[in-house]
Amino acid sequence: MTDEPEHPGPDDADEPEAAVDADATDDAGAAHEVTVTPLGDELDLHTFQPRDCADVVEEYVRAAAEAGLTSVRIIHGKGTGTLRRIVHSVLERHPDVASFTLAGERAGSWGATLVELVRR
Repeated sequence: MTDEPEHPGPDDADEPEAAVDADATDDAGAAHEVTVTPLGDELDLHTFQPRDCADVVEEYVRAAAEAGLTSVRIIHGKGTGTLRRIVHSVLERHPDVASFTLAGERAGSWGATLVELVRR
């Protein structure tokens, strides 16, 4: 018989650990757990409200450039084109963007934008 547990415990997980952010509190002052995940090369805007997308894209592109990424894909969906226009208006004026174009057929077509970042 072995001393190792049959099932992995919480310390054995490959997922990022939740951290408590002292600034993440509710109105009653209770702390909330904040999960920090690694920055990827893709941002899917489907889960965000359109009113928040400009800020999300602005911050994501800044963080991606700081992390050394050279290109990213932003998924805005096909829909009516509102999110695409918001994304492109941010990218047009963002100092970390070298260029951008709608994705090809295999990368999301006109529902996604490929962004080349300025190398730092």
